[in-house]
Amino acid sequence: MSPYDPSAFPPFAVTVDLVVLTVRQHALCALAVRRGEPPFQGRWALPGGFVRSDEDLSQAAARELAEETGLRAQNGAHLEQLATYGDPQRDPRMRVVSVAHLVLAPDLPAPTAGGDARGARWAPVETLLGEGGKEPGESASLAFDHDRILADGVERARSKIEYSSLATAFCPPEFTVGELRRVYEAVWGVALDPRNFHRKVTGTVGFLVPTGGTTTRQGGRPAQLFRAGGATLLNPPMLRPEV
Repeated sequence: MSPYDPSAFPPFAVTVDLVVLTVRQHALCALAVRRGEPPFQGRWALPGGFVRSDEDLSQAAARELAEETGLRAQNGAHLEQLATYGDPQRDPRMRVVSVAHLVLAPDLPAPTAGGDARGARWAPVETLLGEGGKEPGESASLAFDHDRILADGVERARSKIEYSSLATAFCPPEFTVGELRRVYEAVWGVALDPRNFHRKVTGTVGFLVPTGGTTTRQGGRPAQLFRAGGATLLNPPMLRPEV
């Protein structure tokens, strides 16, 4: 093996990009920021940025989320690494490798732009993936390769709620079966039969635990409240309907 020669390897940077998903007004929404600086100035993008030399990836992800949007990591939020993206042409400035993260949480507040972002908003994923948040005179795609990253994050969320209890990450600490059903409907983009759904989720061992309380916040008769159980994998799984 030949001696290591640093000059043989061009410099490159590492970034973090964040796919932040929540359910708002019965729709699966993602966090998008409008870039305030080149490249892709004025285009919508996922929040993120360069990793500093003194921080690890999770620290960089939390910092960028706070700097660009005003949002901070909350107790109960689900955070996981999504994938690594390293196409040599993905960033026109230099060779950049991005480690994308997926964040799922309920009831996230309206974002406030900061850092090098000049705007921030929640938008339905169908809008971002179909039109890139298009407004008159705007490009129809997100900046960089963020269309692909967002699509990968959405598919990760859609597939994981089939076989895991991850859907409860979109719910408050105590929730009704109807509220959980609307999470599945928003993430999958389908309508589910209420009776069949209730039977499946309450019959899956370890998925839900009754709290003993009820609520009328959805209107109508009092509905039983549940919290997430200890199961992380669902058996049998909640299979996604074919559309």
